[in-house]
Amino acid sequence: MGSGMMGNDCSWGPGMMGGHYWQRGDGTPVQTLDQARQRADAFAHRLDLRVGEVMQFSKNFYAELKTPSGRLATEILVNPANGDTGIEYGPAMMWNADYGMHPRGQTQTRLSPDQAQHRAQQWLRDRRSDLTAAKPDAFPGYYTLHTMRTGKINGMLSVNASTGAVWYHTWHGTYISTSEH
Repeated sequence: MGSGMMGNDCSWGPGMMGGHYWQRGDGTPVQTLDQARQRADAFAHRLDLRVGEVMQFSKNFYAELKTPSGRLATEILVNPANGDTGIEYGPAMMWNADYGMHPRGQTQTRLSPDQAQHRAQQWLRDRRSDLTAAKPDAFPGYYTLHTMRTGKINGMLSVNASTGAVWYHTWHGTYISTSEH
């Protein structure tokens, strides 16, 4: 175990700022959704979680992790170049009340899923976007929504469940495909 940015030279340990988990890959490129799911499974197992949806983007693979009871827990990224896997930056690190940088357990949820979707749609309209916000997925302290263009996934954004702040996921690149289990 070790600390520092992405675990430094350790194969497993706290990552950024000493509180995030990061699992170093073996240097082998991850090219398919199945390979990304295998990396995500190895990461999830160490946290007693399981993998749900896995998505491929041009810059990374994304996966939802769930508790044994099926509740959404957190979001992770798999680096396609080397297989490094860790908690997704942005909302999963900053707003997640259970798995983020500032775990605080129970948080006050002021926005319902419908209110979060409305807030996301308003945020997109305010930016004169032709994207629409899909139904939200509820994570501890925030919601994540797919952004859609003509009925197809384009990207993602998150809405803070307490403040209504919106965080667009700019780090994924172009959406490619999804695998659900």
